[in-house]
Amino acid sequence: MDNHSHLANRPFIIFIVILSFVTGVLGGVGGIALISSSTSLQKSLGFTSSEGTLTLPGRTENITVKEDSAVIDAVKKVSPAVVSVTFTKNVQVINPFANLFGQSQDTVQQEQGGGTGFIITAEGLIATNKHVANVDGAEYTVITQDGKKYKADVVAKDPANDFAIMKIDAKNLPVVDFGDSDNLDVGQRVIAIGNALGEFQNSVTVGVLSGKERSLTASDTSGGTSEALEGLLQTDAAINEGNSGGPLINLHGQVIGINTATTSKSQAEGIGFAVPINSLKSAVDSFKKNGKIIRPYLGVRYAMIDEKVAALKGLTAGKGALVVGDSAQGQPAVVSGSPAEKAGLKEGDVILKVNGETVGEGKSLSRALNSFQPNEEVTLKILRDGKEQEVKVKLGEMSS
Repeated sequence: MDNHSHLANRPFIIFIVILSFVTGVLGGVGGIALISSSTSLQKSLGFTSSEGTLTLPGRTENITVKEDSAVIDAVKKVSPAVVSVTFTKNVQVINPFANLFGQSQDTVQQEQGGGTGFIITAEGLIATNKHVANVDGAEYTVITQDGKKYKADVVAKDPANDFAIMKIDAKNLPVVDFGDSDNLDVGQRVIAIGNALGEFQNSVTVGVLSGKERSLTASDTSGGTSEALEGLLQTDAAINEGNSGGPLINLHGQVIGINTATTSKSQAEGIGFAVPINSLKSAVDSFKKNGKIIRPYLGVRYAMIDEKVAALKGLTAGKGALVVGDSAQGQPAVVSGSPAEKAGLKEGDVILKVNGETVGEGKSLSRALNSFQPNEEVTLKILRDGKEQEVKVKLGEMSS
């Protein structure tokens, strides 16, 4: 066949391809139209429709059923180890009508509050939030899932996180499994369990992991105390008052965080926070070993550097921890007599690395230090007057 004949056949080949494609599309459209117009045929072929929308049989349903089943299994696994924490406290109040009826001016009422916890040892150690266990003069009661009540004592408070450990006199208790909060993906399913509003025990809410490495300053509902929290997990699973101290879990039924805060409902919906469980594992280990939670102590006040801080302070470093005090509050950048002062750290220094690990990029200075022990020597890489240098520091002890 000559080139002319070969070229002459090309339009025909293209026409056949186009004709086949158009025929396939028309056939598909015709098939859909036929199925859409025939309810009996839809049913016989296993299709379902809703307001003209067709759903492939089994596909959506299987995905939903599998996910629901995973949530149910995870909740069943963890719930026996989730407890409600309540407290009572005697408070003095003034009765303005006491003189009229010949009564004493001072009367005593019991103030009640509540939160959540989860069992971490079969011998009765319970994890909860520090702000739940931080009420002076309060008497605590723990209620297990089966309704049993136990007197509880606060045995340790974490000086670095919103975390505390309580103890009840019990044995052979169900315990939770810890997951790995460093190995989480934004968008994955998470479940919060807690004593919602201090009234609805072991309430379950489901959502996704909305973000990681969040920082905020949290205040209790009374406005009496506040605490700066770092490295938090963010979730849209509803975390209500009373959920504090409860577990945030993954679909494997492993605890990945401890629910600690939520935004005011007047400001936003679906924004709650949990302390990642990996930040608390060392605190649990410290208590088991020492009978108290011990954290390493450097003795500096600092601000994590971001674009805003760098621009404000005229810094060349785009990350790290800027050693800075608050003169208005009388808070020096370097604490007198601290390991930092002994090592020669100064206000304006930027701490870039701790033993080679970068400070920033999702890890604050305090979190970088928490992987070490008191009396351990670490090497800090700092930026001072535009030049990098290394400083060796022997860490002190910060305990509850």
